[in-house]
Amino acid sequence: MKDQYHFSKGTRGRVLPPEPEPEPESKARITIRVDQDILDCFLKMAEESGGTTGYQTLINAALREYIEGKAPRFEETLRRIIREELKSSAA
Repeated sequence: MKDQYHFSKGTRGRVLPPEPEPEPESKARITIRVDQDILDCFLKMAEESGGTTGYQTLINAALREYIEGKAPRFEETLRRIIREELKSSAA
């Protein structure tokens, strides 16, 4: 009976399909955990764009703006609000 299932000279094939070629932008695959309300916001924005932009692309763009200093800083926003409030209370 062993002759029927003798695999000593067998070779094992690839179990998983080959990895796709990396994208030219060299994006890295990661897993992160974000708050549900943050994810919902990005999913909603992606849906409102008509399906042309995915939520991951939007998250990536927001992170890039923050890193490049293009996103408004908390201190600047707070100062602007205080100035507006002072101006409206003086009037």
